[in-house]
Amino acid sequence: MNNNRPVNLDLGKFHFPLPAITSILHRISGIIIFVGVAFMLYGLQLSLSGEAGFSRVSELLDSFLAKLIVWGILSALLYHLVAGIKHLLMDVGIGEELETGRLASKITIGVSVVLIVLAGVWVW
Repeated sequence: MNNNRPVNLDLGKFHFPLPAITSILHRISGIIIFVGVAFMLYGLQLSLSGEAGFSRVSELLDSFLAKLIVWGILSALLYHLVAGIKHLLMDVGIGEELETGRLASKITIGVSVVLIVLAGVWVW
């Protein structure tokens, strides 16, 4: 029996193409949004509970950690939006070829970075 299967896979040696990376990041950003909704709903519920709750949420949102969490959730939302638009365009047949897929991935990353930086400026 000739067994040419690798014995120990080194995951650091795998190199994914850019379209695959953007697709994986799209899934990860969806998970971050899902988890982040719980924090945002808690803040909304607390702020609507009364004047004291609203003051507490205002104090919480002034902290560095809260701003970082909000920026992270906004970043995931913005990336997910841009990558979702790319996937919708692919569903109608735009960007399905290899070269246009790579270009669409580069555009997705570029637009997302610009939007994430702008969101960071807005949050801070």
